[in-house]
Amino acid sequence: MATSRAGATPSALPLRRLAVASRAGRAAVALLALCLLLFIVLPLVALLLRTTPATLLASLQQPTATSALLLSLETTAITLGVALAVGTPAAYILARWSFPGQRLLDTLVDLPIVVPPAVAGVALLMAFGRFGLFAPVLDTVGVRLSFSTAAVVMAQLFVASPFYVRAARAGFMGIDRTMEDASATLGYGGWGTFRRITVPLAFPALLAGAVLTWARALGEFGATIMFAGNLAGVTQTMPLAVYLGLESGDLDGAVSLSVLLVAVSLAVLLVVRLFGE
Repeated sequence: MATSRAGATPSALPLRRLAVASRAGRAAVALLALCLLLFIVLPLVALLLRTTPATLLASLQQPTATSALLLSLETTAITLGVALAVGTPAAYILARWSFPGQRLLDTLVDLPIVVPPAVAGVALLMAFGRFGLFAPVLDTVGVRLSFSTAAVVMAQLFVASPFYVRAARAGFMGIDRTMEDASATLGYGGWGTFRRITVPLAFPALLAGAVLTWARALGEFGATIMFAGNLAGVTQTMPLAVYLGLESGDLDGAVSLSVLLVAVSLAVLLVVRLFGE
C-alpha cells in the first residue's frame, strides 16, 4: 500500500488534521472559559485580600454595621415569611390549574426579575408613596409606607418573591400525580394530601427557592434606596451601608460588609446546589 512521505496513509491524514483541529478548538474554548472565570474570581480575591480577620471583626462591631446587619436580618426574615405565605399558593395555582390568562399571570409574576431594581423602586413609590396612587387610602388610615422599615420589606418582597414562586412552581410540576391520587384514595382530603405528600415531595425545590429568595432580599439595593431611602436604623440595610461607607470614606467598613455578603452568597449557592441535585 502506498504511503505518504510522513509514513501515514492518505486516509489517515484528514483524521490527524481533524484531531489537531479538535485539540486546538478545545484549547480555545478552555482559554475563553478561563478568562471568564478569572474575571469573576479576581475581583472577589482582591476584596478578600483588602481586609484581615481583625479588621473585619472590628468593622462589623461598629454601630453602623451592627445596625445594618440586624435590620437586614429582621427585614429579610419578614420578607421570606410573606413570600412563603403568598408565593406557595401562587406557585401551586400556576403549576396545577389551567385558566385563561395563565401565561400572562406567569409572565407578570416573573417580571420583577428582569425589571431594573431602580425602576421597581420608582414603581413602588408611585403606588404607595406619599403622592402615590394609594396615598389617599393610606392617609385615611394614617399609614405612611415610603421611607420606613415596611418599605424595605415591600421592596425586598417585590424583587425577591418571584425566585421562590419559580422554584416552587417547578417543584410542584415535577411531582408524580399518582402518589397524590393514592393519598386521596386512602381518605386524605386536599389539605391532607398537600401537607403529607405534595410538600414533602417538592421540599427540595421549595427550600432552594426560599434560600434564593432570602439571599436576593439580603442583597437588594436599588428598589430599597428609591422607595425606602437610606436612613440609619430605619431603612439602612447592609448593601446600603456598603454604599454609605464608600461615600463617606469608610473603605474598611464597606469592604468588611462586602466580604460578609459574599460569604453569605457563597453559602446560599452551596445550599441551592446541594438540595438542587
